Amino acid sequence: MPKVPASNSARLKIYVSENEGVFSTDNQILFCKLCDIRVNSLKRFTVNQHLKTAKHLHAVNRLKTNAIKTKENLVSNGICGNHSVFNEDLCKMMLSANILLSKLNNKFLTEFLIKYTNKDIPNESTLRKNYVTDIYKKKIESIKRYVNNKNIWICIDETTDVEGRYVANVIIGTLEIDAPVKTFLFNSEVLDQTNHKTICKLFDETLFLLWPEEIKRDNVLLFVSDAAPYMVKAGKALSALYTKIIHITSLAHAVYRVCEEIRKNFPKIDSLISNGKKIFLKAPSRVLIFKNNAPGIPLPPQPIITRWGTWLEAATYYCDNYKAFCEVINMLNEEDAVSIEQVKKLIQEPILEGNLIFIKTHFSFIPNKIMFLEKHEVLLADSISSFDEIVKKISETPGSIGKLMNNKLNTILKKNTAYGLLKNIKDIISGTRESIPNMDQNITVTDIPYFKYAPVSSVDVERSFSAYKTVLADNRRRFTFENLKKTLIVQCNSHFNENE
Repeated sequence: MPKVPASNSARLKIYVSENEGVFSTDNQILFCKLCDIRVNSLKRFTVNQHLKTAKHLHAVNRLKTNAIKTKENLVSNGICGNHSVFNEDLCKMMLSANILLSKLNNKFLTEFLIKYTNKDIPNESTLRKNYVTDIYKKKIESIKRYVNNKNIWICIDETTDVEGRYVANVIIGTLEIDAPVKTFLFNSEVLDQTNHKTICKLFDETLFLLWPEEIKRDNVLLFVSDAAPYMVKAGKALSALYTKIIHITSLAHAVYRVCEEIRKNFPKIDSLISNGKKIFLKAPSRVLIFKNNAPGIPLPPQPIITRWGTWLEAATYYCDNYKAFCEVINMLNEEDAVSIEQVKKLIQEPILEGNLIFIKTHFSFIPNKIMFLEKHEVLLADSISSFDEIVKKISETPGSIGKLMNNKLNTILKKNTAYGLLKNIKDIISGTRESIPNMDQNITVTDIPYFKYAPVSSVDVERSFSAYKTVLADNRRRFTFENLKKTLIVQCNSHFNENE
């Protein structure tokens, strides 16, 4: 007798029984529970083909990994009593992603988490009272274990927050020969006032937190800060206690100061940039006129004064699109806004185009150089070489403006005495200098190789302040500073794996 083919439902049940826990069926279709998709089941080879796909294999590995973690969590929970690993991981995730713990009070979020994790979701007060501090302490301990006996650099800066507090953040980083520096936000404190004494005190307190048994003063090789007078004074005071320390003021800040001088010497361009962006801000009808009459040209940029490269980029924009911009402005009614009236007067100035051309010709290279100086994982040799290019090009700028910029930069560098020392170290590491110059610091032959990836800007601490402002949003003003500090440190160090 001829072989009777199995019915569709019977065939599907065979696939399900052969791959227990993988497939499910409603007697009509075959569904892969791991991949969450329907599988073509007309022929066996298509089913086998699905089982070999990268997506399915990844899902299988994920299932195995989760099973192992579940067992580990059960053991951990047994040891830790009521301290739930799931709750800790949930809290850590929310702190790292800057998600308010109070979001757990949202019914839809908790229902979603319960549905897909099969876990009881804790109240936000439970996490805040029982887990935030532990997660913070674990993060600090993991950083201490990693840094341990390594040579380090340290960076401190201060800002005034929306509550009027003087907040100082401390970045520490390792100096290693065979790997780029690893940086950590290690401390954040409120200062009574900002002067060299409070900075020195914070410096010492931070290193005592890092090395509670005994501060390893000879392991602190570099201090990076801005060029504020109290920071310079603090650097001199600290050199008496930390005899190997080199204090350099941020080279990126030196470039910012030059950019500030450029802006100061081109007031009409500054007015054009300031008013040009206002014209099209929250003005959809004017934006439409611009797009219709200047197709393919972006709207005027909105530079941020504290990011000096953006001002120069805006000046370059107006130089490149001056004619099209003027045509659009002349179509607008000057009675609609003061900014339109001012820009219409400015574009009548005969010197405006000349100023834009001069800025683009001699200073348009600066934004890219600033971005390079702000990069992570850059060799000291590359950072110094990039800054030297800035110095060289500014020294070649002609005219009275060029002389002013050159004098400004030379004045800044004269105050940054450690710059010459780092240049010598760079030359030794690069092989362009063979003899070791006399140094005031007690830097030894053993120490010099650790400057291979030494940073020359304080951009990391600036980024931590950006994170601080995000955490201290308008709807989070009830944050106590202690909890704010813990949240910030966990969030800013979320890139660091505690198992390293």
